[in-house]
Amino acid sequence: MKLKQNMRRILVTFIIAFALMFTVAAIFLTKLIVEAYEVDLSKLEEPLPRPTVIIDKNGEAASELSSARFTSVPLSRIPDELIHAIIAVEDQRFFDHSGVDIRGIARSAWRNFRAGSVVQGGSTITQQLAKNLFFTSDRTYTRKFNEIVTAYRIERNYSKQDILELYLNQIYFGEGTWGIQDAAKTYFGKDVQEISVAEAALLAALPKAPTHYSPFQNEQKAKERRDLVLYLLYEQNYIDKEEYEKAVNSGIVLRDWELEGLRGKYPSYVDYVLEEAIHKYGFSEEYILTGGLHIFTQMDPVVQNAIEVAYVANELFPESTSEELVQSASVVIDPYTGGVRGLIGYRGQHVYRGFNRATQLKRQPGSAIKPLAVFAPALENGYRPSSMLLDERKNFNGYSPRNYNDRYLGRVSMYDALIHSINVPAVALLNDMGVGVGVDFLQRSSIPLVRDDRNLSLALGGFTEGVSPMDMAQAFSMFPNLGSMKKAHAITRITSSTGEILLEVVEEEVQVMSPENAYTMTQMLMGVVEEGTGKNATLGRPTAGKTGTTQLPNTGSFEGVSGVKDAWFVGYSPELVTAVWVGYDKLDTSNLMQTAGGNHPAKIFQAIMTTSLQNTMVTNFPKPENYREEVKPGKPAKEDKNPPKGKENNPGQGNTKDNNSGKGNKKENKKGKDKGKN
Repeated sequence: MKLKQNMRRILVTFIIAFALMFTVAAIFLTKLIVEAYEVDLSKLEEPLPRPTVIIDKNGEAASELSSARFTSVPLSRIPDELIHAIIAVEDQRFFDHSGVDIRGIARSAWRNFRAGSVVQGGSTITQQLAKNLFFTSDRTYTRKFNEIVTAYRIERNYSKQDILELYLNQIYFGEGTWGIQDAAKTYFGKDVQEISVAEAALLAALPKAPTHYSPFQNEQKAKERRDLVLYLLYEQNYIDKEEYEKAVNSGIVLRDWELEGLRGKYPSYVDYVLEEAIHKYGFSEEYILTGGLHIFTQMDPVVQNAIEVAYVANELFPESTSEELVQSASVVIDPYTGGVRGLIGYRGQHVYRGFNRATQLKRQPGSAIKPLAVFAPALENGYRPSSMLLDERKNFNGYSPRNYNDRYLGRVSMYDALIHSINVPAVALLNDMGVGVGVDFLQRSSIPLVRDDRNLSLALGGFTEGVSPMDMAQAFSMFPNLGSMKKAHAITRITSSTGEILLEVVEEEVQVMSPENAYTMTQMLMGVVEEGTGKNATLGRPTAGKTGTTQLPNTGSFEGVSGVKDAWFVGYSPELVTAVWVGYDKLDTSNLMQTAGGNHPAKIFQAIMTTSLQNTMVTNFPKPENYREEVKPGKPAKEDKNPPKGKENNPGQGNTKDNNSGKGNKKENKKGKDKGKN
């Protein structure tokens, strides 16, 4: 009897629990359905948001992040080949399902399992269209449920032809392009009616991952994806074997970019704005490209135009010794705000969000690092421009740096060691202070270092990885700003299409060194331009800077080969700081430069700065109050009658005769030579 009562009690409890769970589930499901039915389907027929606008420092519209004009075309103008390609790769049973395809989901899962990767999605075309009605792309069950319900509603309210037309006119195809007509124009420069089967397959390949499969970004991946679409067309009997083979064996011929209004203006700067918004501030690329935002920046169109004009003047750059173009990148910063006034990360054709050498490059800076790694920290530790330094062949605990042409002066002032870029005194000074002093200063200057960089080759720019022009411009900006470094940034504010402030940037500032020593450093670096290795950077106004050159490593195929790997000039006026890098992307014996930091990079600096400042009043560098003037030690010590003129004694680290801070030749020779020229 007691057992029956217990069983009855358990059964009642179970029924009540089940009823409660069912009630909660029903309430939750009802809530989801109500929310899904609150979605206004008429929004599908509204135009997509306006392109995001880039605003310059003057408050003027400077560029647009999107080329989307949202040109709508009727389905009757879209070729059957393209419609078939979209259906083949995105939704084979489009004409058979009612918005959600259970069989299609199972088939896609099986195909993806066999392929070992995701080659086909499970969402139908109708579901993808439904996503346009939601402001979030979060992968939650709630959003997925809403998407499914909305897809059923779309199918009940629109014909299959209407759904296809809406989809093809609104889907994102990459490169800032929405809609099939604009995609055909963007990629092939054609009206959608004129595209071939192979071109239709490429366009159909893009919606799954537009950036990843963009032929402007990665032509090989784009071709592989296109060929998969062509195979699906063949497999599903949309094209015959002869058409398939002809298409799959054809190359990809893309259009040349053309500027239309604001579209495409200042592409390198816009790429950097995108990178900053995405990686620093957490905005998604999709939101930026579809949100109709206003992004306020520090860009000065005068400076940006000066950069772009300089970069089409081939005479400013070394001649290529191969078919590969000698590359370059430049960054211009306002030292008092950290605002990036202009930049460029390439020579030749721009690639949307491609490798931006201005910010993503990692190359050894050569002697350009000496002010940061050696001489500024020396000033902070009590050394003066007139301090005398060792300049003779010496082995520093296994590390034997050499001067250009093996010329040694015995002793030389710190000022002369800097302006003539002599290697041994810089190494000797860092050795006397301790490597940690240089490392600490570089870290406070936000110069990226790794553990292996903690050695004396740091004095000559012998980094394990390297720096970008942005790193160098930002670090040098402390000198004209009396020791205070503002973190470089492009974006000041982002607002929505309705004017709501989404982001307000607060400037970041670090006091790296004292105002007095920063001003002294500027006086020394002015000597580099006036009488040292940087004479080609003269502007006819107060100018300071430092050259840097890295020779080819004297190992392997480069043994006995004379040439330059990287050339730098980092300089500034009282108004602007500019860093210039020149070099090949790929290092091999066919890509050889005969130049130096004081040659082509200094001339590029001069061209950019001259144009940028042509309407700016000439001013002097700001001086700290009560600054005690130091005697400019322009003359060498008595025993140093013939200091080297116009030759930079540094291009990197080590040769077959030199070791690297006790580490030995093997590692040293991977990085370059300590012996060099301007």
